[in-house]
Amino acid sequence: MIPALMPTYNRADLAFEHGDGCWLYTVDGRRFLDFGSGIATSSLGHGNKHLTDAIAAQAHKVMHVSNLYRVPQAETLAARLVAETFADSVFFCNSGAEANEGMIKMIRRAQYEAGHPERYRIICFEGAFHGRTLATLAATGNEKYLKGFGPVVDGFDHVPFNNLNALRDAIGPQTAGIIVEPVQGEGGIRPAHVQFLRDLRATCDEFGIFLGMDEVQTGMGRSGKLYAHQWSGITPDVMSSAKGIAGGFPMGAVLAKEHVAKALTPGTHGTTYGGNPLACAAANAVLDVILAEGFLDGVQAHAAKLRAGMEAIVAEFPTVFEDVRGLGLLLGFKCHVPNTQVQDAFLAEGLMTVGAGDNVVRLAPPLVVTDSDIDQALDMLRRGARRCLPSAATMAAK
Repeated sequence: MIPALMPTYNRADLAFEHGDGCWLYTVDGRRFLDFGSGIATSSLGHGNKHLTDAIAAQAHKVMHVSNLYRVPQAETLAARLVAETFADSVFFCNSGAEANEGMIKMIRRAQYEAGHPERYRIICFEGAFHGRTLATLAATGNEKYLKGFGPVVDGFDHVPFNNLNALRDAIGPQTAGIIVEPVQGEGGIRPAHVQFLRDLRATCDEFGIFLGMDEVQTGMGRSGKLYAHQWSGITPDVMSSAKGIAGGFPMGAVLAKEHVAKALTPGTHGTTYGGNPLACAAANAVLDVILAEGFLDGVQAHAAKLRAGMEAIVAEFPTVFEDVRGLGLLLGFKCHVPNTQVQDAFLAEGLMTVGAGDNVVRLAPPLVVTDSDIDQALDMLRRGARRCLPSAATMAAK
């Protein structure tokens, strides 16, 4: 008999009662170091006082009014994001998939309004992940995710990641834009080359198409800058953001330059919950912390410490791990043994991680991670790697 909670996930047999910083505590009293952050979402960790106080205070006032009326909290948040990014305007929604769906619509509609209704196709990249709606599944292009859901939504072309020649060859008269992740998260923690991102910007300018940046996972400080594309010195035309934007409260956003944003006039797009007072109170609280002087410098320093430790572990266990990849506090072990086995070994040592494609184990700790947390995590990683040695020896013998 099917359970009441639909079984769409292979859940670990863990239930958490409360958390503190980077640590989570189960209902039966065990403690785990959370280096998954709810899939790069709990940006301020667990029980952050500034965030929880802001949510509680707003919940006591008003949680939701709909977008039929002004939402001052959303106006404040949008103005802050505009001040800190390339964007001229922001649309708020509820999730990363919705943000990417909004970005797709915005790219198409902007081409239409510019007199190019034939331009509706979007070039995406092999290994991408853009969400679970029908359109974002088509943008992802992974057959495993598309199987069984009927005809694939038209309008998406896929080329190899970090391959400019293939990208240029795919541009045609119907191309409206490009969508790229600065680091492919689900695809295996694969960063886009800095020069590749710069070349994408130049190519979009050359062909009159729009550059869309999927920063659902890489945004909100995870890379050590507010948004990861800022490391390359370029600006997109439109960008999606979600996950860590409200520290675990459901929220997404589409940030855009005026020439793209103005295409969404009243009635062309909408959301019931998106940008409500409670979500925006949470996101404003997260921004308070991330934009505080020195915070992102701290993220960069902690990322360097974690990466150096992970690289030392790769050198110590070359039959278990191949390399370390990623950017900032979004890092991954490329594994020689099955990544599920490695995850289980880490979990047995008390460390929570997340799987990714290309046989990678992903580490995405809260941005408030401390040196002590990292030292303990590295000890757990090393012990977990030792658990995998017998399997690694067996695989090497084959």
